[in-house]
Order: sequence, then structure tokens, then C-alpha cells
Amino acid sequence: MRTSLYLLVAGIGTFIAFGARAEDVDCNNPVTQTDMTACEQERQETADKALNVQYKITRAALAAVDKDLEGDMRGAEEALVKAQRAWVNFRDAECEAAGFQARGGTMEPMLVAGCIAELTDERTKQLKELAETMGN
Repeated sequence: MRTSLYLLVAGIGTFIAFGARAEDVDCNNPVTQTDMTACEQERQETADKALNVQYKITRAALAAVDKDLEGDMRGAEEALVKAQRAWVNFRDAECEAAGFQARGGTMEPMLVAGCIAELTDERTKQLKELAETMGN
């Protein structure tokens, strides 16, 4: 029990220290593995925020298309929601698999975060093109 408590406290301490340190990292020149991982995780967060913004825009564009269609012709927005959920599952599984290049090592979280950022950036572009095609 005592060992478990010690590990929990050590893990929380490491998390807090890592979180505070991530703000101080120069992502143009990361030096340590911890720095590289923090930069990839920051890139992942930025990509995710951009995706969420674009998804809302694209979803609104497809909802507008649905309004102009009759009864059984509607479904553009629903199709997007379904596709996005499937895409998130794909992205997460794909990046988990990419992490196996360094399974259990210190590089694994960096590889996963970088993969997520890259695929998320690509998806954001796809959603933007779809919205533009629909007139937004």
C-alpha cells in the first residue's frame, strides 16, 4: 500500500513538473526527449483546436444544405457527424499503431502526439474543402 501511494505521488509530481516545464520549451529547438514530447503534444492541442473550429463551420454548412433539401434528400449533416466519429476512431487507432515503433519507450508519446497532430491537420483541410464546396 505504501509503495502504491509513493508511486502515485511521484507520478503526480512528475506530471506537474512536466506540465509546468512544457510552457518553457523552445519548440523551434527542443533538446531533450521530454522537450520533443511536450512540443508534439502542444502541436496536437493546436491541431485539435483548429479541427474543432473547422468542424463547426463545416457542420453548419451541411446543415444549411439540408435546409434547402426535401425530406429524404436531407442527411448531409448527419453523414458528416457519422464520418467524423469514424474518423476520430481511425485516427486514434492509427496513431496508437504508430506508437508501437517505440513501444514502452520515452519516444512513444511523442510519436503518438505527432501522428495525431499530422492526421488532424489533414482532416481540418478536408473539412475546410468540404465547407467551401458547399458554399461556405
